[in-house]
Amino acid sequence: MNVPTEPSLSDLVIERVGFGIFVVDRAFNVLMWNRFMQDHSGRPPAEVVGKPIFESFPELPRGWLTRKLESVFQLGSFAFSSWEQRPYLFKFEHDRPITGGVDFMQQDCTFMPLMRGREVVAICVTISDVTHVSVMQREREEAVAKLREYADRDGLTGISNRRFFEARLHDEYVRWQRYGGDFSVLLFDLDHFKTINDEFGHTIGDTVLRVMAQRVGDVVRAQDTFGRFGGEEFALLLPCTTLDEAMIVAEKIRTTIGDTPVDAEGVSVPVTASVGGAAARAGMSAYEVLINDADAALYSAKRQGRNRSVAFV
Repeated sequence: MNVPTEPSLSDLVIERVGFGIFVVDRAFNVLMWNRFMQDHSGRPPAEVVGKPIFESFPELPRGWLTRKLESVFQLGSFAFSSWEQRPYLFKFEHDRPITGGVDFMQQDCTFMPLMRGREVVAICVTISDVTHVSVMQREREEAVAKLREYADRDGLTGISNRRFFEARLHDEYVRWQRYGGDFSVLLFDLDHFKTINDEFGHTIGDTVLRVMAQRVGDVVRAQDTFGRFGGEEFALLLPCTTLDEAMIVAEKIRTTIGDTPVDAEGVSVPVTASVGGAAARAGMSAYEVLINDADAALYSAKRQGRNRSVAFV
């Protein structure tokens, strides 16, 4: 008569630890399957042990896992796989809210050679649930990305701020110095904006700025950089654009702003804009020169009566 033996302490530990443990031999047959693996896979040891791992779980990444196991058998050294390299090995459900942004349990995997003398006879694979860590890191990365985006944006209009615009202008200037070609800048502001604020109030003035920025943003190209320089002054960087082409854009912006009054809190506010344009030119010693050229053209437009576009020549 066979008397059942009490499980050893090591057996109890393997069954109760909070991570998965399974062991495979040289033919990838499963030799051990602990409680964690049973609970998360829904497969008890009786269904898995003694069979090839890929027979029981055909959805496993066979090529990747085979290479990982073979390297441990050949080299006799530990191997590791982070969730950042491969999010999971087994498609186990996780206990995070659906808003966590992950479909399955995120897993770190360790591959430990089990030796008899100098021979690797089996490999113990551990599966750690790092879903919480991965979700926290994703949330942190998203928060950092949003902060970085906010740092580049004007708080009122949502378009690029001056710091970001000048950084892009500097990059384009460096590219132009190296490769040549064309690029242009437009500076424009709203005519008599102080009068708008004085007559209608700053709240309506802010609405006018937001609406104007949205109108212009809807007509510029994806490769252009549209930014607020401060107050009612705005700038547009036009890569691969000649001065003549830039002035066509300037007229389009001017009419986009001025053709339709802005409706704000039941008030119809007429708005016009003056635009100055300048293009990169031989001998230009710094990107700031282009800003100064466009600024000079803008003031020329104002002196000529406003609501017009003027090129720096």
